[in-house]
Amino acid sequence: MASALGDERRARLAAARLYLVCGAAGDGRDLRAFLDAALRGGVDIAQLREKDAAVGDEAILAAARVFRDVCDAHGALFVLNDRPDLAAAAGADGVHVGQDDMPVAEARRLLGPAKIIGLSITEAKQARAMDAAAADYLGVGPIYQQQTKEDASPPLGIEGLRVIRGLTQKPIVAIGGLTPDNSAPVIAAGADGLAVVSAIVAADDPEDAARRFVRLFG
Repeated sequence: MASALGDERRARLAAARLYLVCGAAGDGRDLRAFLDAALRGGVDIAQLREKDAAVGDEAILAAARVFRDVCDAHGALFVLNDRPDLAAAAGADGVHVGQDDMPVAEARRLLGPAKIIGLSITEAKQARAMDAAAADYLGVGPIYQQQTKEDASPPLGIEGLRVIRGLTQKPIVAIGGLTPDNSAPVIAAGADGLAVVSAIVAADDPEDAARRFVRLFG
């Protein structure tokens, strides 16, 4: 059963094109209404990423229940950032970890084989490491200059993405400063999917914003 569920999740991951990253507060919106609109627009994976240390575990789990409900309603995958323990408690489909977070192998030990695990890649040498080999997908970026992470690494640019694409067969989800107007070259350089924060979270119409990204895949 675990193997079948893991295979099903990874098949959905391979088919995913648009990956939403959003905090527990939904940027001040009604979280359920916002997520519902974004997923109607074509979001395939929704990640709950809460970097505010003042937001406790209970608040994250409360938001996770909303993510889980809305993702189930739309047939989307739900991933929680950084915290395998909360991902397990929330019934998430997987977890995403950064280079300074828990190693992928340890996250796998905690979550088991049926969950998907993503790993952030900010430079080419990380794509050659054992951690990358153990992950189900790689979040590669930032591609462009971004405003949503104060500790963001320098932009990789299109050429940096192209180099990493040549180093791995893993699904690549590009992230960092992406908009509908600058993402076509990112897809052409080898990104399998686009991870978007502010271009959807801050949009007046999240559904339409998501649809504009989805149309880039043809």
